[in-house]
Amino acid sequence: MAAISKTKRTLITVAVAAAFGGSLFVALRGQQADLKQERQAQQEAAELAALQPLQGLIALDVEPFFKDPRVIQRLAAARLPVSVSRVGSRDMAAKLDGAGRSGAPDFFFPSGVVAANQVVDAARKANLPVAQLAPFHTPMVIASWEPVARILVANGLAKPLSPKVYGLDMAALTQLMLAKKKWKELKDAGAYEVSRSVLVSTTDLRRSNSGAMYLALTSQALNGDVVTDRPTARATALKLAELFKRQGYQENYVNGNFDDYVAIGMGKTPLAFIYENQLVSHALAKQGVSADMVLLYPQPTIVNKVVFVSLNERAKALGELLANDAELQGIAVEYGFRIADTARFVKTVQATGLGVEPRLTQVVDPPSFELMAEMIEVVAQEMAQ
Repeated sequence: MAAISKTKRTLITVAVAAAFGGSLFVALRGQQADLKQERQAQQEAAELAALQPLQGLIALDVEPFFKDPRVIQRLAAARLPVSVSRVGSRDMAAKLDGAGRSGAPDFFFPSGVVAANQVVDAARKANLPVAQLAPFHTPMVIASWEPVARILVANGLAKPLSPKVYGLDMAALTQLMLAKKKWKELKDAGAYEVSRSVLVSTTDLRRSNSGAMYLALTSQALNGDVVTDRPTARATALKLAELFKRQGYQENYVNGNFDDYVAIGMGKTPLAFIYENQLVSHALAKQGVSADMVLLYPQPTIVNKVVFVSLNERAKALGELLANDAELQGIAVEYGFRIADTARFVKTVQATGLGVEPRLTQVVDPPSFELMAEMIEVVAQEMAQ
């Protein structure tokens, strides 16, 4: 009996061990299946997130770029589609007030470092992660006409650099405008002998970044250096306010004075302060420009950077794609922007007959955004009187 009992015990032990082993195998297999399903769910969630458009607030300058079907297709292929809304560059920082992490857009794309710095400052105050880079840029220039440019040369205000391209003594021109000189009072003014004051047409600096950049540039021209303190900023703005007041009505959007330059011509707009990319993109779209259209490059000038400000890693990847992807960079050139590859930009423009300055060697920065805000406020107050 003892032997039988021992045999039974052995068989029972074996049976229990087999059952436990089978259960363990099934359990482990189930766990592996669960892990596989979990990983698959995570992958599907990541893929779904990659299909969600990044939400961005952009300047008017880059709106046509983002509407281009080639850009839309390229961003979709990179799994970085976007949904963008146009907002004034200087209004962007306010969009972060009280927004929190969940209410903030994924990225901003303002025109100019002043507006970009405001956004970055607001993001940091809201404890949001922030990074910035400038995928493309464009210098501030004055669009003019060959007869007008020759008058400026005759009066020592400009010099020819290449066909249809002139360097402009911004300090001398600023002093001439403040002295309220009229075109007909200038030497050899026969081609434009009118009783109008010599003034550069701008957009409304209270609403438009390009108008504010004109204030920044003339402040440097008047002082001989970048304005760096509040008393100088206020005093300078008071002097320069008349350059805006005497223009009369000013458009409050970026293409306002440029549209007048193109459509109405020299009689209405002998000198228009614009972004270089406005005339370049116009020339590329029309496959040429009027024979007497020229560009005056202020010496020094300000380069306007279109700054991409990202608030998360996926948006940061979008900014890097815009800055480094050859196809997207080429499309940006078609909209008149300069990129790191200067030769590519110059070659693209050459076919239009428009002259551009290949390399900009005299460039200054605008004042800090605090001082710019102060100067804009002073000029705005003077214009309201």
